[in-house]
Amino acid sequence: MTVAHIVFLLGLVGLIVAMALRKNVLIPAVVATFATALAYDGNVASAVMAVFRATLTAGGALFEIFVVIAAVTSMLAAMRTIGADELMVRPFGRWMINGRVAYVVLFVITYLLSLFFWPTPALALIGAVLLPAAIKAGLPPLGAALALAISGQGMALASDYVIGLAPSISASGAGVPADDIADRALVLSLIVGLTAAVLAWFLTIRKEIVRHSANLVSATDDPGIGGSVSGRPAPRPNGELPTPGTDHSGTDHSGTDHSGTDHSEADHTEAYHTAPVSTVADIDLPGTLTPVLTRPARARAWAIGVPAAFGLVLVYMMLGRFTDLVPWSDGAGASFVGGTALVLMAAVTLTTRPADALEHCATHFVDGLVYAFKAMGIILPVAGFVYLGIPDYSGSILGLEDGTGPAFLFDTVESIQTYIPDNGLFAAFSMLLIGMLIGLDGSGWAGLPLTGGIAAALAPQAGMDTATLAALAQNAATWTGGGTLVIWSSLIVVAGFCRVPVGDLVRRLAIPVVSGLLVAAVAAVVIW
Repeated sequence: MTVAHIVFLLGLVGLIVAMALRKNVLIPAVVATFATALAYDGNVASAVMAVFRATLTAGGALFEIFVVIAAVTSMLAAMRTIGADELMVRPFGRWMINGRVAYVVLFVITYLLSLFFWPTPALALIGAVLLPAAIKAGLPPLGAALALAISGQGMALASDYVIGLAPSISASGAGVPADDIADRALVLSLIVGLTAAVLAWFLTIRKEIVRHSANLVSATDDPGIGGSVSGRPAPRPNGELPTPGTDHSGTDHSGTDHSGTDHSEADHTEAYHTAPVSTVADIDLPGTLTPVLTRPARARAWAIGVPAAFGLVLVYMMLGRFTDLVPWSDGAGASFVGGTALVLMAAVTLTTRPADALEHCATHFVDGLVYAFKAMGIILPVAGFVYLGIPDYSGSILGLEDGTGPAFLFDTVESIQTYIPDNGLFAAFSMLLIGMLIGLDGSGWAGLPLTGGIAAALAPQAGMDTATLAALAQNAATWTGGGTLVIWSSLIVVAGFCRVPVGDLVRRLAIPVVSGLLVAAVAAVVIW
């Protein structure tokens, strides 16, 4: 190995350590890119330019992802202005007849909503409508929190099958089709999620339901103290919402309590800085404070129309992926979902605010782009550094005229491959551990280009499929930091909605989730 290879390897180690210590990885990624480029040709000016070109290369490769986030976010903002988002999930509350049924219904609906809209928007809807109904039916708050975390923050986000953001990021480092990673990630996420759900039921929820039933009357008399990331009043355990403008504690939602003290700005700032701004699940959606308009007929129509449209999209995608009935190309899922979201955003706005629809459509989309870059912008310098180790990208980053660059990552793995057992199970558990370490940053997605690149380097030696190893690491990183195993992730949103201590929630999730990941690692070796 050359000096540049050693510097690149040290940079990888530095990124993993920074993520494990819950530190922002921007500076380590920039320093590692600069140092590697400097070690490669010894030119300071070229190394400085390489830092910029690395980020630019990553932006070009991943910009589609940012637009998809902006499109879905803008559509949800348009629905929120007429209250269609709440009406979309309200009917499911009628199915919750007892605690056991409520657990299943809450689990399934959260999973489906999170697949299409990601966990944060799904939580905003569920926390306002379904969560009070589940608790009223007899599901204890801790049981509800476990259902939300396993199905949304874990199972749905780990595969990101419909929107395809996570598989696309993994594929950018692995060099394999995103659809291959998405298919495997979906199967693995279901294995982890169902295993965790069953274990959580027998280890915690079944006992909590008995205890909760005995104390239900006294518990439901306690006023709600949770907050809502959607900007709406937090639901109380008895299924009621506080009167608009003032909650039960006497605090005006404009930010002024009865003593005349203004809390709105301080509360918002505290809430914004509580969770790390590193994943789509952590940031308040734009438009959440927009007043809900009184258009019940149109709101009901779009509450039915939007999920119906996405249901048709999912059917078309399945037919395209697994049959020859409709035309389909690899990686088209993000474009299809993003285009559908933009069309629906325009349609919702045109039918509900025709007089100023042009201005509102533009505002929704711009807000969506801002949200996308706040949520995922940190990925760019990290991905740029990882791309520096992949020959398909390193040539352009280093400014080489022939476009062929060094393969720092693959060369490093090849140099130590004699020490790596030729065993698929060892490789699977190695990727599981690497993914979990990367997930310690509180998101997991920032390191997906890295895990994809490592998967591509390890797969030939271990006799495993690259997409399988990348999907396994993606699951481990997302289940850890997306999150269910660290308290500094978006799990605090779940805990806040359900009014349970986030530390207690993590402790109850640890055994089910880790067990599910171990089962998934073994299943990956057996299946693929």
